[in-house]
Amino acid sequence: MRKFLTALVVVPLGLIFVVFAVANRHLVTLSFDPFNSSDPSIAVRLPLFVVIIAVAIAGVVAGGLATWFRQRRWRRAARRHEADARAARAQLADLRAAATARASAPQPFPALTQGGHYGAAGRDKQGATL
Repeated sequence: MRKFLTALVVVPLGLIFVVFAVANRHLVTLSFDPFNSSDPSIAVRLPLFVVIIAVAIAGVVAGGLATWFRQRRWRRAARRHEADARAARAQLADLRAAATARASAPQPFPALTQGGHYGAAGRDKQGATL
């Protein structure tokens, strides 16, 4: 299904590209000399469709680079949050391992005192005699 949808988009775009190239195949002079337009020192003669497509590609690349540089702050924050989450996961794993080790270790019973189960001299927390 994915190949069909790709073909459904790519084939018409290819046809449009070919028709555009055939319709704009006459040569134009591309000059990079702003001071002498009649006899430029740096000039290239190219078909018009090559110039238009090259400018479109350069515009897409420039827009992509501008977007990439503007999103730098968000990528940096995402990396920082990912590192924090990784550290929290490691700490959680350590705490779980410690909890299971503590739970599986045998718990010794508290030693009985002379006065009974409630502490020294048989008194409870409020000091009442049992």
